[in-house]
Amino acid sequence: MRKIIIASMAAAAFSLAACSEKAQNETAEAGTAVADDAAAAGDAVAAGAADAADATADAAKDAGAAVEDAAKDAGNAVEGTVNAAGDAAKAAGDKIAAETKKAEANDKK
Repeated sequence: MRKIIIASMAAAAFSLAACSEKAQNETAEAGTAVADDAAAAGDAVAAGAADAADATADAAKDAGAAVEDAAKDAGNAVEGTVNAAGDAAKAAGDKIAAETKKAEANDKK
């Protein structure tokens, strides 16, 4: 973008050779103002891009933390389910053993 501005200013300088000194000064001032505005706009775009990058990084970090928490919660749920299933299997095994003893006692009678 600055190359375009510089080229425009150079073209303006050549065309100013035939103009009066006052017109040349006004054109030079206008060219300087345009260059300053372009530089300010470039700085604003760069700052906006940096802010957007920071916001994206923060959002990614937050998403990563949310996924980590969800995985931890899912792991806890699975562990609870496995423990409950183990407890149920043990209780069922105990019940089967008790019923088997009752049946064997009835068979001996």
